[in-house]
Amino acid sequence: MLYNTLRQYEYILAVAQTGSLTDAAAKLNVSQPSLSVAISRVEDTLGQPIFVRRKGAAIKITPFGHRFINEAQRLVALAQSIETGVDRSRTFVLGCFDDIAPWYLAPTLKHLQNSFADITFQGREGGFANLATDLNEGRIDLALSYDVGFDDRFQRRSLRSIAPTVFLSNGHTLTRNDHITLQQLEDHPLILSSEGLSESFVKRIFERLGLSPNIAIRAASLESMRSLAAHGMGVGLSYTCPTTDTSYDGCPLQTRPVSSPEAVADIALIWSRLRQEDPVFRQISDQIAAL
Repeated sequence: MLYNTLRQYEYILAVAQTGSLTDAAAKLNVSQPSLSVAISRVEDTLGQPIFVRRKGAAIKITPFGHRFINEAQRLVALAQSIETGVDRSRTFVLGCFDDIAPWYLAPTLKHLQNSFADITFQGREGGFANLATDLNEGRIDLALSYDVGFDDRFQRRSLRSIAPTVFLSNGHTLTRNDHITLQQLEDHPLILSSEGLSESFVKRIFERLGLSPNIAIRAASLESMRSLAAHGMGVGLSYTCPTTDTSYDGCPLQTRPVSSPEAVADIALIWSRLRQEDPVFRQISDQIAAL
C-alpha cells in the first residue's frame, strides 16, 4: 500500500527548490500550515526527517532528504510524462521480422538516430506472432515486416513488394529454368520456415491455385533452410534471399525467382490501430519509408 501521494512529493520538492516554507506555500497556492503538516506526515511515514526546520533559521535538507528528493524528482517527472502522454526522451522501439533484420534493422536505426537526436531508438527482432503481440501490448512502437499474420487490428504502410526465391542444390533439375512457378514446385519436396504463420501463408498461396505442396522439412532459420537445400534435401522457399551463392557450411547453391504473381508479398510498416499517431510517430514513419 502507498502511504504518500504525488501531491505530497510536489510539496517537498517545492520546499527543497525554494528553501522556504513560506515561498513554497505561495508557489503552490496552499497555506503554510497545510504544507508543514503534509511534510511532517511524509517524514512520519518514512521514519526519518527530510528537512531540519527551526524557527528563525533557514531550512536545511538532511542527507536522507537529499536521497529522497532525488528519487521524488524522478517519480514526479515520470508521472507528468504519463499524464501528458508526451515523452520525447523515451525509447522508441522498432520491431523487425527475424529474416530481414540483418538487411534492414541496423541501417534504419542508424538513420533514425541521426535524424532524431533527442529520441533513443532500440531494435527488437521477432517472428510474426511475437511482433503482433508486442505491438498490441506496447512493447514495440512500429514493426518492419512482411505483411503476414497481421489482421485488422493493425494499420500498415506498404513499402515494397517481394517475390519469393527458391534455393536449389547444384545440378537440381529446376536450375535449368531462369524462373520458377509455384506449379513447378508442387512435385518437389519443399523446405519451409518453421515459423507457424509463415508456413500457413505459403500453404494458402498454393491452395488458392489448387495446388498441394509437399512440405518435407521445416527449418528453424533461413541459413538452415539454405544449407538443407544446398545439400539436396529439398527445395527451399523464402521471401528473403541473401546475396551469397554458398550456405554457411560452404556448400554451393543456386537461387531462382518465383514468377507466379500470386506469390508476391509486401514488406510494410505495421502498427496497432489503437496507437495514437502523433506528429513524431508520423515523422519517424516517413523517414523509414523514404529509405
